[in-house]
Amino acid sequence: MARTAGSDGERTQAAIRDAAVNLIARYGYEAVSMRQLAAEVGVQPAALYRYFPTKEDLLYDLMTAHMNALVASWETARPATGDATALLAAFVRNHINFHVERRHSTHVNNMELRSLSRDRLSTILRLRAGYEKELRQILRQGADAGLFTVEDVTLTAMAIIQMVTGVIVWFRPDERLSVAEVTDTYHKMTMRLVGARNA
Repeated sequence: MARTAGSDGERTQAAIRDAAVNLIARYGYEAVSMRQLAAEVGVQPAALYRYFPTKEDLLYDLMTAHMNALVASWETARPATGDATALLAAFVRNHINFHVERRHSTHVNNMELRSLSRDRLSTILRLRAGYEKELRQILRQGADAGLFTVEDVTLTAMAIIQMVTGVIVWFRPDERLSVAEVTDTYHKMTMRLVGARNA
């Protein structure tokens, strides 16, 4: 049977990414060596460099993939119809679910920005800004329609992002609250934060 071209390479690359996310989230980017990563994946250290010529290339790949997946998840979750209240509810729920499912990746994305070179940091920050712009637009839409009371859209958006991303710091699926219960509660808190009618 002929082997699918690139199939082994794709699996190895995926394994490298998965191991890197877990190791960096646990020990920090600076503390993780390529040799340690190779041992975790079960390949020779030289093999890593065929996929990622430098350790920063790997980190940048992880961060870019995380942000692109976040943007894509919102594009899928965004309601086709509905007012700003429905949009905000969908945004909060999608954001929490996405990050809870990717706890280690989120940790790496938040804590290791300092490890990127200037140009790569700018790229990641642009991706973040584009995503957060979606939330600001929802808040403006709600305020313009009289559905929300928001004095400072930018500051309110920052507060919401920090609040809903922070779920990964404390949430554990085997404790008293389920993901659904957490998202319901955070949805209600967000609606109160924006002064939504009938919050």
